[in-house]
Amino acid sequence: MRKSPRSGLERSCGPNPGDWIRHAPSQVGLDRIEAFFTGHAYDPHRAAGNAMVIHPDEVHDGDAGVKAGFVYRMLYVEPRLIRDALGGGVLPFASAAVTSQPRLLRALQPALADLTRPLEPLEYDQVILDVAEALRALDRSALGPRPSPTATAAVERARQFLHEHCGETVTSQALERASGLDRYALARQFRACLGTSPYRYLTMRRLDRARTAIRAGQPLGDAAAFAGFADQSHMNRQFKRAFGLTPGRWKALQAAA
Repeated sequence: MRKSPRSGLERSCGPNPGDWIRHAPSQVGLDRIEAFFTGHAYDPHRAAGNAMVIHPDEVHDGDAGVKAGFVYRMLYVEPRLIRDALGGGVLPFASAAVTSQPRLLRALQPALADLTRPLEPLEYDQVILDVAEALRALDRSALGPRPSPTATAAVERARQFLHEHCGETVTSQALERASGLDRYALARQFRACLGTSPYRYLTMRRLDRARTAIRAGQPLGDAAAFAGFADQSHMNRQFKRAFGLTPGRWKALQAAA
């Protein structure tokens, strides 16, 4: 994350008319953004020369430190990519939310330097590996015992099933059949491997679909139905919980960029 030279820790998305969000070209498993906010920016939802590390399901917020506002760049990486880059095992956990570890800053720089173009295939792979290894260096406990190959394979089957069926209602029985594990064993192994729960993973995939639909110009109600939410209010609650702002506000920020 890069912040403007005079800004404090952050928070992103209030009704300020000059606020905006810009997205890099879409790529599987990665979302790269640049945003500008002034004042109160976003509700809780999950520094120059510093990087903020926010894990799956981790809540955070902040505020602009000066009236001029702040700019930041952020890289969202699907947990499965970090897991795969590290050869499986438990996802690394950085206990400090803000770090100036040079290795992590170097890993983020090529991913965030130019948001006008997609990363080339080999560049994409290198970014994932460098970020994954830098995160592991922040958590030596990630080098400990790994989930068994059987458990890892079961989690991957469940993840693929959730990804393919995120627009539908997914039952515990369906996940049990897909994974070969009972629901509670799957929940434990899923969190160990991917840092989140099966339901939260499903919700985030639905939110990915919703954002894609909204950016394509679909009305919010249609985007909610397309993404698999019960209705627009259901999408609104999950969207704000995940991103700290409503779908309508998020849509307006895209238009302002």
